[in-house]
Amino acid sequence: MNTSVKQRKLVTKTASRRLPERRPISDGGTPLWAQVKSSIIEMIADGRMEPRSKLPSETELCETFDVSRTVVREALKQLVFERLVYKHQGKGTFVAERRDEQDFIGSTVGFSDELMGKNKLVTRRVIRQEVALPTSRARKLLRLERDERVVLIDRVMIVDGEPRTLVRISLRQSAVPGIEALPLENRSLYETLRRQYGISLKRAERWIEAYTPTAEEAQLLQVSANTPLVSIESCSYGDGDDPIEYFIAIYRTDRARLHFVIK
Repeated sequence: MNTSVKQRKLVTKTASRRLPERRPISDGGTPLWAQVKSSIIEMIADGRMEPRSKLPSETELCETFDVSRTVVREALKQLVFERLVYKHQGKGTFVAERRDEQDFIGSTVGFSDELMGKNKLVTRRVIRQEVALPTSRARKLLRLERDERVVLIDRVMIVDGEPRTLVRISLRQSAVPGIEALPLENRSLYETLRRQYGISLKRAERWIEAYTPTAEEAQLLQVSANTPLVSIESCSYGDGDDPIEYFIAIYRTDRARLHFVIK
């Protein structure tokens, strides 16, 4: 069977499953695997395949689209690469959950401030909140003297009941006296800085890298120990040249992806 005939058969069979109508594709058009991939994406997008639901087997997909197993495997390979589906060894292929887009990484808007603006329920679990000596990295970026202390705040940010980010914050103590005693379980840190101390963060430097969590971090974020995560390191400044905040955020990209706007 030549390519154009197989492509026409693919169009007929996918249409029978109530997919949007397609124009016949001539030789040299869209590859068969790309057509299968597109059809599966449409079924996910219009709700016929719900998140975490199992896709038909490779055999069933071959029969549905009248294509070879090689074509189906390439389509699934591309869908896995784009994180639209995931494979579970011995159980099959499943639809991935839809991920949020978060914009805080490219701005000085706080993590929770941004999500609450998107009608997400954000709660916080405080792990540590105390005055202590900074790490050597925090001391360097905050430009602290050797004996200067910081306020350490470790929190798990929870979105709609699910842990999303573990944030370890170091604040210049001289800029925020007494913040270690304030209840921060259910309030935005950046809003607290604005209201209590008159501090608005204006700019920040950030570094992003792939990260594998420790056993403790994996437990706090409710992921397996070998789950690939993203580490975001940040140093933020107020109106002047003195840095105010340093943090490292361990971020779950299986639940959201980071969005940047370059101007």
